[in-house]
Amino acid sequence: MAFGWRRTHLGTEADRATFRTLHTASLASPALREGLTTASAERSVRHLRTLLGTPAVAVTDTAGLLAWDGTGEHHTHQCAGVIAHAVEDGSTHVVGHQQLPCTEPNCPIRFAIVSPLVVEDRIVGTLQAFTGNATAGLVRASDEVATWVSGQLELAELDASRNRLIQAEVRALRAQISPHFIYNSLGAIASFVRTDPDRARELLLEFADFTRYSFRRHGEFTTLAEELRSVERYLLLEQARFGDRLAVTLRVAPEVLPVAVPFLCIQPLVENAVRHGLAGTAGAEAEVGRIDIVARDLDHECLIEVEDNGTGEDPEQMRAAIWGTDPASSPHDDNDHVGLANVDARLRNTFGDDYGLVVETAPNAGTKVIVRVPKFTPGVHP
Repeated sequence: MAFGWRRTHLGTEADRATFRTLHTASLASPALREGLTTASAERSVRHLRTLLGTPAVAVTDTAGLLAWDGTGEHHTHQCAGVIAHAVEDGSTHVVGHQQLPCTEPNCPIRFAIVSPLVVEDRIVGTLQAFTGNATAGLVRASDEVATWVSGQLELAELDASRNRLIQAEVRALRAQISPHFIYNSLGAIASFVRTDPDRARELLLEFADFTRYSFRRHGEFTTLAEELRSVERYLLLEQARFGDRLAVTLRVAPEVLPVAVPFLCIQPLVENAVRHGLAGTAGAEAEVGRIDIVARDLDHECLIEVEDNGTGEDPEQMRAAIWGTDPASSPHDDNDHVGLANVDARLRNTFGDDYGLVVETAPNAGTKVIVRVPKFTPGVHP
């Protein structure tokens, strides 16, 4: 039996042209999102030439040529000389044969359309379209493509700024460890020197391993096993200080121990739980501060929960403190939750916005912080 159906077309010619344009732009975008470098320019320039349909396209910084694609390579040495036309007033210019002298009789290049690439009101380079006929439509197209490229470069700058901020906050987390925790830990260790020298020695070794891990200089990621081992050291030191006032439960599925996680992403959650879990427990008949840490295997994901039985907080104030909706509304010092905000930002930056912190809390009801991470993520490894 023969069927009369066949795929004759996919929309109108305009639809197909739109699809081709969007597809070509998507091919250039990943390289441009890395910033304006020789490598990113070389990877994106041929797609930019496809977008414009000109004999040649060049990408420059403000000093000279980064990448060229197309015919007429004998014009490459002229790219640096025409950069100033776009840089002077930040607008698109058409450069003629006087600035592009050529002795090749069959050369298809007679004009260059030079458009500035702008990031945060700063010209960082140019997009140069070389053509035989600089029509008004092509000039407008070049200007639009340059604007789109500028947008991609600006997103790259925002990504880089966010990464620098996150790394600065990681350094701040390390600095937070220094004064009070180190002083209190050494004080607790010193209290055992005469009464229980063996325990003092063991705690001192745990303290050394904890600080060595926390202040290490290599690796953006670690395994959950290493992170939890550091958490155990931290809790041993805190229990030496607080004694029976601090009770800890740790339940971890062996399957999730090799999972890669951002460095120092669990420890701040536990520090927060200890701080708030022990709030209001100073009296002789006060309730014991309890910290429960659970890591579960959920097929393709790992679920980590850190829960305390402390005073809890108003959910809206907690949201403001972590996600910055109104930091001034938080009842605590900003440093009280800087660790949670940093962990949330790094989880989202690494795994996507679906993997930020989930916080369950209410006044007099304790706090539970939930972390989900994929068990396998391309490019994420210890």
